[in-house]
Amino acid sequence: MQRIYLDEKEPIHFKFEQNQEDFIVDEIGLEWKGSGNFSIYHVKKVEITTWDMIAVFADFLNINAEKIGYAGLKDKHATTTQYISIESKYERELKKFKHPQIKILTGTRHSHSIRMGDLIGNRFSINLFEVNQIQAGQIEKLARKSEKLGLPNYFGYQRFGRDGDSIEQANKMIEGDLHIEDSKLKKFLISIYQSVRFNDWLAERVQMSRDENNNKFLLVEGDLYQDLKGKLFTPKNPQQKDFEAKKVVPTGLLCGRGVYRSQGKAAEIEAKYDDGFLYDKGLRRNAIIFPKDVEMKYTDGFDKMHIAFTLPKGSYATVFLENIASKEFKAKKVKKPQVNR
Repeated sequence: MQRIYLDEKEPIHFKFEQNQEDFIVDEIGLEWKGSGNFSIYHVKKVEITTWDMIAVFADFLNINAEKIGYAGLKDKHATTTQYISIESKYERELKKFKHPQIKILTGTRHSHSIRMGDLIGNRFSINLFEVNQIQAGQIEKLARKSEKLGLPNYFGYQRFGRDGDSIEQANKMIEGDLHIEDSKLKKFLISIYQSVRFNDWLAERVQMSRDENNNKFLLVEGDLYQDLKGKLFTPKNPQQKDFEAKKVVPTGLLCGRGVYRSQGKAAEIEAKYDDGFLYDKGLRRNAIIFPKDVEMKYTDGFDKMHIAFTLPKGSYATVFLENIASKEFKAKKVKKPQVNR
């Protein structure tokens, strides 16, 4: 199902490129204690994946990559900063570390290794191109509206690979038509399967909101909410007032075992995208996110607009841009080099 958004309007056509100058991501970390047996490094990387960066550090220190902690995965085609953790006994060796695409910015200590999800969110700084003055005004208006009313928290195209090939693999594996030996690949494909179902559920809820609630996200009886402390609960009545005050957010299902399901009318919708036979652990994901600290600057004469904003962890900057553009973006195809025969 296509990713659709709350506003029904003509698309705004602009371009952006995921590269080191025009797409910058800064991870917002937790508060580190400043003491302990682990060193926390704030690292800048350029045009390299998080996994490849971890491999570089592991190779430099001659240790297993699993001994290096990180909170989240960052884009390859960008300039990004993020936090990693390494046992403090390697501090002296890392003072000699040099790499053309990786730079250690700062270091501190903490009591334990960084775990996946140990971050608050990410700050994005992106250049948009081919934007005229009228479009600049439209973009600013829609960005401010998203800041106030929120936007659907879809998984972005980066989650699914190019041409949907990983989605096809995931479905074949779940149906039993494809056997996967590699445990990491299997886990990845299961997450793809869960993400597709979440996106399809969210698209239906957005369409309901368009049809029944004047393009504002419609809360449904039986929704499972998350509060500011991360607690999940199902109230007797929709939490409209608290939702508008950004105190609670409705959640959607990432199907699997050991996860709370919604109730009532919400459960009837959710059941269409559930899979009770999936043994892997399920989760809840916020259906709506609220961008923060949105900043924009338009450069007249160059048809260029700079936009910066902060999103909670696990959310996609490209989804924020899709919401403004009112159209779905896709991964660009990479031309394979020709081989002379």
